[in-house]
Amino acid sequence: MLKISISKQNLQINGKNYPISTAKAGISSVEDSGGTPVGEFIIMGKFGAEEPIWTIFQSRKPVGVWDGKEIEEDLILSRILTLDGCERSNANTLQRHIYIHGTNQESMLGTPVSHGCIRMSNADIIELFDLVEIGETVIIKEDDG
Repeated sequence: MLKISISKQNLQINGKNYPISTAKAGISSVEDSGGTPVGEFIIMGKFGAEEPIWTIFQSRKPVGVWDGKEIEEDLILSRILTLDGCERSNANTLQRHIYIHGTNQESMLGTPVSHGCIRMSNADIIELFDLVEIGETVIIKEDDG
């Protein structure tokens, strides 16, 4: 099981902690809110196996490799774990395209700056990708309690 703490901006699995970034807009399950939903989820899909680090994804398909240049655009890189909500309050998560994914803005990890997704470093998302299975539970909480 993956546990994500919004207040600590970290993801925990098997006793290991990874720095993340959640939504700048805070907590929300509302469509187009830019918020990160909370509650119980399952990993619905895994995308990017065997792709090189820094692979850019659009619509969950590889479209190139990021060249490392600083840009403001929030790229989805390296691997994608799609989430499906298990509760009435977060049931639209899959349709909202809320993912756990690599980012081109690794220096901002630990700060809530995403558009709703859970951002990770590219090395960390590749490691996590190999640790989890489709159907695995993900708990996203405001705090670590």
